[in-house]
Amino acid sequence: MRLLISRSKLVYWLLGLVVLILGILAPFYLPERFFYDAIVIAEDFYNEKGFWRSYPVTMLFYDITGLSSLSFSLVALLQLPVLLLIIYKLGIPERFAKLTVRNVLAYSLILMLAFFVSMPSKEFITFIFIALVPFLLKQQYFSLSKTIILIFLSLFVFGVWYRPYYVLIPIIAGVIYVTSLINFKRKVLTGIFSGLLIAIFLSLSYGLIKGEYLSQSTREMLNEERLGEEATNSAITSPLKTDTWYGETYGVVYGFVSVNIPVNGFKHLFEPQIVLFVFWQLILTLYLMFLYRNCLARRKSYSYEIWAFYLVFAYFIIQGIFEPDLGSAVKHKIGILPLLYFALYYDSFRKNIPV
Repeated sequence: MRLLISRSKLVYWLLGLVVLILGILAPFYLPERFFYDAIVIAEDFYNEKGFWRSYPVTMLFYDITGLSSLSFSLVALLQLPVLLLIIYKLGIPERFAKLTVRNVLAYSLILMLAFFVSMPSKEFITFIFIALVPFLLKQQYFSLSKTIILIFLSLFVFGVWYRPYYVLIPIIAGVIYVTSLINFKRKVLTGIFSGLLIAIFLSLSYGLIKGEYLSQSTREMLNEERLGEEATNSAITSPLKTDTWYGETYGVVYGFVSVNIPVNGFKHLFEPQIVLFVFWQLILTLYLMFLYRNCLARRKSYSYEIWAFYLVFAYFIIQGIFEPDLGSAVKHKIGILPLLYFALYYDSFRKNIPV
C-alpha cells in the first residue's frame, strides 16, 4: 500500500510526537536545575519585565501571552509544535528516514527541544528569530549581497535589543568568509583560526576600553559567583587568569576548545551526562567541519548555503568566550537549531544541484 506521506516526513512527525511527549512530561523527570531560568521568567519576582534585553523581554512575552500562568507541561504543549512546524517548513530531506551520521545528529538536536525549550525559555524567542536566517538562505528571494546584508543587520539589531553577543556574529562570520577567499590549503581550519584571532582582537580591544576583557567580565566572573553550585561541575574556567592580554588570549582559545572540541571533558568519567555531551559535541563539530569542507569545494553552486557554515562557526567561536559551562553551551546551541539544521542538510534543499 502506498503511503500518503513520505517515509522521511513520517519519521519526522513521529520524532516530533516523541519530543512533545517528553516535553509535556519534562517536569516529572528533569532535574530541578533545568527549570531555574524558567521559574525566574515565569514568576518575574522583581517585576523586571520590559522591552530591552533578554530577561525583561522574555518575561514580558510570557506575561502578555499568558504562558507564564500555565503549568510547564501546558507550555510545552503550546510551544513545541510551533518549533517543530518551523523545522518542517524549512524542509524534511528525502533521506531523513535513513540511519546516517547527519540524521542522528539532527534527531538528537530535535529531541533536545524537549529538554531545553519545553518551559518558559529565552531559547524559544531566539529559535524563532534565528529561523529567519536559513529561510532567507534557502528561498533566495534577494541577491546574495542583499541577503547577507539583511542577515547581518538582523543579527546586529537582535544583538543590540536582545542578546548582546549576537552583535559579534557578523564580524567573525565576515572574517571567516574573507579568509575562505584566500588560497590556503586547509581552508576550514584556517577560517576557524582567523575567526578565533578576530575574537581575541575584539576581546582585547574591549578590555582596553572597559578595563575588563570579554571572557573575564562574563564567563569567568559568573563562574566565580556560582562556585560550589551543581552547574559548576562542568564549568568552563580557564587555567590562566584572564586579567592579562595573554591570559585572555589563552582563555578564548581554551573556551572554544572546551565548548566545541571538549576532549578535556573526559576528566568527568564518572558523570555520564557530561561524557555523553563530549561525544555528541565532538561528532557535531567534526561533522560540520567535514560538511563545510565539502561545501567550500562547490562554493559557486552553494553560494547562499555556505553562509550557514560561516555563521555557525562564528557562533561556536563566540560561545568559547561567553559560555560558563557545558550545559549552557548545549542549551544555547538549541537556540540556533534552525541554522544548525540547515547547515547539516545544506545540499538537500535544492533539486537543481545533483548531490
